[in-house]
Amino acid sequence: MQLFLAALPIIFLLVLMTVFKWSGRRAGILSWFVALIISAIFFGLTPQVWLVSQLKGLIFSLYVLAILWPALLLYNLNNQVGGIQALTAWLSELVPDRSLLVILLAWPFSSILEGIAGFGVPIAVSAPMLVSLGISPFLAVVASAVGHTWSVTFGNMGVVFQSLVSLSGYSEAEILPYAALMMGIACLLCGLATAHVLGQKKRWKVIVLLAGIMAVVQYLVARIGISPLASFSASVVGLVLGILFSSGKQNRAQTIVFPKVLWGTLGSYSLLTLLTMVIFIDGPLKRWLYPVLWRQPFPEVITTSGFVTPAGFGQTFRWFAHPGSITCLVIVLSWLIFSRLKLAKPGDFRTAARQTYQGAFPATIGIIATVGLSVMMDHSGMMLLLAQGLSEVTGRVFPILSPIVGMLGTFATSSNTNSNVLFVSLQKQVAGLIGILPVILVASQTAGGSLGSMIAPAKLIVGCSNVGLVGKEGQVLRRTLPYGISIGIIIGITGLVISLIG
Repeated sequence: MQLFLAALPIIFLLVLMTVFKWSGRRAGILSWFVALIISAIFFGLTPQVWLVSQLKGLIFSLYVLAILWPALLLYNLNNQVGGIQALTAWLSELVPDRSLLVILLAWPFSSILEGIAGFGVPIAVSAPMLVSLGISPFLAVVASAVGHTWSVTFGNMGVVFQSLVSLSGYSEAEILPYAALMMGIACLLCGLATAHVLGQKKRWKVIVLLAGIMAVVQYLVARIGISPLASFSASVVGLVLGILFSSGKQNRAQTIVFPKVLWGTLGSYSLLTLLTMVIFIDGPLKRWLYPVLWRQPFPEVITTSGFVTPAGFGQTFRWFAHPGSITCLVIVLSWLIFSRLKLAKPGDFRTAARQTYQGAFPATIGIIATVGLSVMMDHSGMMLLLAQGLSEVTGRVFPILSPIVGMLGTFATSSNTNSNVLFVSLQKQVAGLIGILPVILVASQTAGGSLGSMIAPAKLIVGCSNVGLVGKEGQVLRRTLPYGISIGIIIGITGLVISLIG
């Protein structure tokens, strides 16, 4: 009974979004109240535990929103001056094969964005580009959501993988072979799933070729000690090879024209990439900027049923190294570039800001509600009970469902990192109980957490808000969920086989 009650808020959220097609905002708010009632009556939630959990959730929500709002403003600003259309047209010239182009945009291109930003930005940018090529907004969001998730563990400039190393107690060298293998398989499966969503299943040979190369590049870059650039580098190689493959097939020799607006947008996003890499890669600038931070300490809290959440800190804000801060700087510089090139009209910035508000405000409510729900479940012990119950039911075959636990964490928190925070310790404990190498389940955990990005309501809200699908996140979730679970189980079977061989 306790296990069912612990799962009820998540079941409620899933049913409202997938069956009744509620928006993430409405479903998140109502599910938050369901979690509040259940945790208070059955799990001993106290006012202090509730307050600490919601403050932590609010701080994390603000962290995500401080990325979302500037990212959408940068996109809308580029779109307002015609840059996104020019970028899409340029890629269309480079890749005249439309069936391959849409796959490249939803798969390696969106993964490049995950490598430098994350938190829904890949969907927010690549989905509108797919729409401009004639893909329906719904399929554009689904394809982008599915396509980029393989790159999350080694994306976001290494934040996820580095935190995984810290949480697990294993070295990069110990985790890397297992994580790279699992994410390499995910790269292939996400590519094939993307082609399936877009109705391009016949391109499977190209996808297999590109996925193999991307997986190897990701492993090699991480292996030589540059894990923050692993998925980014792999995605760039995949996109470039896809372009070259298309060019070779077409035998084209015409000169491609670069209009000023294209230079402006390429400069805008190239600057974002460059600044992010310079700041996040270990060096003098990172060592100077990283110590400038704020993190709120929270006391230990205990429910009346005895579940303890240790004292600790909320989400860390590194003021000058936060992705949102970097994006804000790029917005200012981009506006100067557009003005210098005479691409922008006086009212363009105001129009872009209004479009950003219209798209981001509904997403803001949904993100705060779903994150608040997950942190409340975590602090009342419901999330841990769910994972423990799953491990007890499955026993020795738990590795098959290990990635699903990671997906559950990301679904609830919209963060692979937070999923790892919730469940890495549990995965290690279960590994000890069933007698397999713990690092295998640690790798499965983060692989599942990565795949969870395609079903995380907060990220889907971000993507839907940019293509006119506000309130349709449930329909998108209903489409992405089977892909996520299927790929997750395949990754889990891989983990089981490795554990049996080892």
